[in-house]
Amino acid sequence: MKKLLQVALGVLTAIGGFVDIGDFVTSSVVGARFGMGLAWVLVVGTVGIIVYAEMCGRVAALTKRAVFDVVRERLGVRFALVNLSASYFINLLTLTAELAGVAIAIQLATSVNYLLWIPLVGLVLWLVVWKLPFEVMENSFGLLGLALLVFVISLWKLGPDWSAMLDHAVHPAVPSGEGRPTWWYYGIALFGSAMTPYEVFFFSSGAVEERWGRQDLMTNRLNVFIGFPLGAVISLSIMACSALVLGPLHVQVSHVSQVGLPVALAVGKLGIAAMLVGFFAATFGASLETLLSAGYVFAQYFGWPWGKAAPRPREASRFQTLLLLTLFAAMALALTTLDPVKVTEYSVVLSAAALPLTYFPILVIANDRGYMGDQANGWFSNTIATVYLIIIGVVALVTLPLMLATKAGM
Repeated sequence: MKKLLQVALGVLTAIGGFVDIGDFVTSSVVGARFGMGLAWVLVVGTVGIIVYAEMCGRVAALTKRAVFDVVRERLGVRFALVNLSASYFINLLTLTAELAGVAIAIQLATSVNYLLWIPLVGLVLWLVVWKLPFEVMENSFGLLGLALLVFVISLWKLGPDWSAMLDHAVHPAVPSGEGRPTWWYYGIALFGSAMTPYEVFFFSSGAVEERWGRQDLMTNRLNVFIGFPLGAVISLSIMACSALVLGPLHVQVSHVSQVGLPVALAVGKLGIAAMLVGFFAATFGASLETLLSAGYVFAQYFGWPWGKAAPRPREASRFQTLLLLTLFAAMALALTTLDPVKVTEYSVVLSAAALPLTYFPILVIANDRGYMGDQANGWFSNTIATVYLIIIGVVALVTLPLMLATKAGM
């Protein structure tokens, strides 16, 4: 049981990173509009996040320091400041959408407008961050998020033509009536959702919170090789369910409630209940990740005491104050009635444009024997990571032009 719970950090990171409100809707939109033609992007993104998250966990286990802390030392304060600025802005946007996502999950269960729930959600989020130990937090919301496996069950119950679905996935093509730029735009959105920067910052900081050492290198591998593929399976199942049920009806997915239609058809009310629990846990987990990630990178840049592992919160008072201010800012933005789905999609696409700032320094540090010793990257890891760095560079170059050309996928 202890070994299973050690994987909870990876599960929380994967559920919160892969299946937040943006991916929840984006995977469904892609499935309804493009079928399984962009499933390959999620596979590519999953391999990428596994490669780089494993490096981050390894850095944290060997140096007992979070990746962003080492980046500041290794690459200098100016480079780290640019990274901090981009990461914090994207975290704030994502947190805004995730808070709204939690409130929307409650609205779906109660029929009370989600805006009325946002202050309560913010209060509960703050209490969890303030009071709950890190291990309790990750175990609770990471494991509750597994309720989203109801999409896997729904896919099986819908009885698809598996060979036809696989053929569509491995022979992707732009459907008639859809433009190639729009197809690529949603491909980049899916890739960005799989490799969101806050995932690796949260993961490495979480490893420090749990006091990983060299003896935890296997735990690191278990986390990334189980947690992240699990998140990808759920995302692919959401996409496939949407392709089977919503695609033939030409449903234009624009709200979270539409994502649950295939579940309702396949499993019924019990399935909807499980989906709501999973969606609540995933969005709440993503809120925790983004809020803590914002605090982690800021505190690590300025050298403040940080983390939930401090015996008393006042010992990391600046870190805790920053978390509170960030939460207030996100709540204020959410209460302006900005569309939470669009906010998250924009944050995912903007994070795709900023990916090189996150992943290039990770590769540099993972090759530095001064930090890594005999656990520095080998030729195989470097080959894969370099290929992904090239892909990330291309994605960063084309993201904003595609966003403008397609009017954000319209």
